[in-house]
Amino acid sequence: MSERIDINNIPSEKFAFASSEGKLHDKKLETKPIGYFKDAFIRFRKNKSSIIGAVIVALLVLFAIVGPFCYDADFQASYVSNSKMLMYYKHLVPKLPGVEAGSGFWDGTTVEEINEVDYIKLRARGYETGRDPIVEVLDVYTISDVVRTKTMYKVRVDQYANVGMFEYALVYSDYVKLQEYQNQTGRQVILPYIDSKKVQFANKNDKDYWYKCDIKSNALNESNKKITNLINPTDYSVDFEKLVPGYMTYYADPDMYDSVRLPNDPGNWYYAKPSGSNADYEKLTYNVRVDPYEFFVYKYGFEPYFVFGSTEKGYDIFSRLAQGARFSLIFAVIVSAINLFIGAIYGAIEGYYGGTTDLIMERVSDILASIPSMIVTVLFNLHLTKHVGVVPSLVYAFILTGWIGMASRTRMQFYRFKNQEYVLAARTLGARDRRVMFKHIFPNSLGTIITGSVLIIPGVIFSETSLTYLGIVNLDSTTMTSVGAMLNAGNGSLASYPHVVLFPALFIGLLMVSFNLFGNGLRDAFNPSLRGAED
Repeated sequence: MSERIDINNIPSEKFAFASSEGKLHDKKLETKPIGYFKDAFIRFRKNKSSIIGAVIVALLVLFAIVGPFCYDADFQASYVSNSKMLMYYKHLVPKLPGVEAGSGFWDGTTVEEINEVDYIKLRARGYETGRDPIVEVLDVYTISDVVRTKTMYKVRVDQYANVGMFEYALVYSDYVKLQEYQNQTGRQVILPYIDSKKVQFANKNDKDYWYKCDIKSNALNESNKKITNLINPTDYSVDFEKLVPGYMTYYADPDMYDSVRLPNDPGNWYYAKPSGSNADYEKLTYNVRVDPYEFFVYKYGFEPYFVFGSTEKGYDIFSRLAQGARFSLIFAVIVSAINLFIGAIYGAIEGYYGGTTDLIMERVSDILASIPSMIVTVLFNLHLTKHVGVVPSLVYAFILTGWIGMASRTRMQFYRFKNQEYVLAARTLGARDRRVMFKHIFPNSLGTIITGSVLIIPGVIFSETSLTYLGIVNLDSTTMTSVGAMLNAGNGSLASYPHVVLFPALFIGLLMVSFNLFGNGLRDAFNPSLRGAED
């Protein structure tokens, strides 16, 4: 047993002086306080799927911002306004710059099975331009029917070297500039015309005369044997000397062409057709037959390639998709912001005042919500577009009923918080209703409202895409498009050219999934009690 001490008679040796340095004080907090948003961010970053969704959304937004600038604005405007280039560069497959044709990866080539006549046509085109469209012969085989046996070729074709020649009209100054470019670079842009008298078995207006043999009879249609004789059965190489077109010699050369000629030109081939009744050659228009590949280089300064391919109208899918994505995102953000503003005010009034005010306002929103959004959009598109334009009318259609969901969410939050102690304290201190609503209750509802507004954005994009894809709203023009409009425009090319639809569909699919992952992560971060639940 320990010794008991009488507190009234404590010996002096039990006492000791205390140093002033040993006084106890409250310790200063070593860590910084964590605010509401920082706490939410800490929870958000623990959700790996939401982080991945946020990164993908950021990359897609970056693509929408930067994508249109990957090609020079002057090139875009000039290319889109050039109907000849658009017509001839349609349905090209994706090609990365610098990738050699035949590498097998994103190289602008396709594998095709063609007959013997088409094989000769492609080989002859390469003979004239110096760029053989046939990169590789994969297989040669024969097929037989009741009439005859045909030789077939399975070949890898460079689509960018397989673009047909076309005729282009130039004023005298542009005609001279093009010749000067050829002289300086040595690149053959202007090709000679063929003598149309020798074209007895094809459309005489067709400028793709490189494959039409200089044979007086209808050889390609009349006898397959004459074509077969041009093929060496050992290595299937074409005797191209027999395929050289017969160029124009019967026109009087106006001595206005002083530039690069084809290597086998005897000196009298005709490279331009002057048109017009004016005797002054400087006031005439010169029609020239051009190599589209070299003409593209001359006009835009770089070799043709389309990273995502081209559409059925010849538009570059990469920049076109970036423009459409930018429009869809900006449209969705504007609509969501307006709906957030209207819905927040409307729902705040409902939830704060309640009673008769809430009852009347709820019936109004119920009536508006019962109107089919598709009907609203069609009516606005039919009757309002002619007055304000298609985009404003579409915005009005989305706003008419789009704010109702946000109003309901805000109303629920106001009912939740309006009887809390801090609200009662604010009223007791004489705060006005507006201050109580937007200074005390609304900030505490911000988490749910933010997550709701974020989730509205993919919903608006999906609705806009559905409307434009179905053709209810037309947003496709030379200067504007949307992701849905691109899907609609590529619908007819789905079977033959799936890349036209693939990239817009991939973009909208990634955007929807990523936005939902991102929105769900925000909801869990701002409202931990609702984690895993649906709003």
